[in-house]
Amino acid sequence: MGLFSFFTKEIAVDLGTANTLIVYNDEIVVDEPSIIAIDRDTNRLHAVGEEALRMEGRAPENIRVVRPLKDGVIADFQAAEQMLMEFLRKMNNSQHSLFPPSLKVVVCIPSGITEVEERAVRDSAEQAGARDVRLIYEPMAAAIGIGLDVLEPDGNIVVDIGGGTSEIAVISLGGIVQQTSIKTAGDEFTQDIVDYIRQEHSMSIGSRTAELVKIHVGAAMVDIANAPEPYEVHGRDLMKGIPKAIKVTHQEIAEALDKSISQVEAAVLNALEKTPPELSADIYKSGIYLAGGGSLLRGLDKRLNLKTNLPIHIAEDPLRAVARGTAVALKNFDRFPFLIK
Repeated sequence: MGLFSFFTKEIAVDLGTANTLIVYNDEIVVDEPSIIAIDRDTNRLHAVGEEALRMEGRAPENIRVVRPLKDGVIADFQAAEQMLMEFLRKMNNSQHSLFPPSLKVVVCIPSGITEVEERAVRDSAEQAGARDVRLIYEPMAAAIGIGLDVLEPDGNIVVDIGGGTSEIAVISLGGIVQQTSIKTAGDEFTQDIVDYIRQEHSMSIGSRTAELVKIHVGAAMVDIANAPEPYEVHGRDLMKGIPKAIKVTHQEIAEALDKSISQVEAAVLNALEKTPPELSADIYKSGIYLAGGGSLLRGLDKRLNLKTNLPIHIAEDPLRAVARGTAVALKNFDRFPFLIK
């Protein structure tokens, strides 16, 4: 190992709307919410990740709690840069390195990203200390993380339902043959739950509470196996203005999410319609692969199966599939033709 490579750290970054994951030496060293708390007066970093999430909806006037990414792309460049730098600092401290290393980084990005948004991601990584940056599209990273051989001449369709976007891509020979990216994903599902509870139960809840509802009783269909118990939700009574508690069922949440899930279904059908016939033949045999946190919605696989008549496979660790795929791409830094320089 040369001196240069000894002082070069290679990291893979899944810079997600909901969570940021950093992989180093095949280990996930950072897995924290993509959120940052900044002091309004001094612009100084107050908290990042899990600590900042606990402050969301509870912080005093002088602290601004920000989610730097929206719909899968950087909405607040300065906050994203601060957040990434802090995550990398945490990682460096845990490694106890003698000298600040040179960073070689692969960052995954949504497939529907613009050149300006792409530049913002690259600049954030460079400002955070990266010397060599490559980008990889999320569905490609998800496909690799699932374990598909993306360089083979076989057609595979991957549906990655993240926090900000749902990415649907048909992959063959190391490239994306057909892709659809929609801004209906985990964040939209959360907002659907907030709206439903406001309308049906006259109760106001925050997005963090809605996220917990989604985890405990989130469902894509009313009729599911192993239905969860009703979940108690706490919020503010809109009529009386006082704290209130209700119980919600998976059937209610399936109703709340129905419209958004229909949009994901439509995007999948749209991608299948535009797929070349030879690849369609492959997909008929291999089916659809699901990744991302949204794929954990109860009954989503069954619902997509009923809609497409195709086998549905959920990734073994759907929340980390993209990060793991990005890490594999990092090992093939100069070999994978689809890494964007």
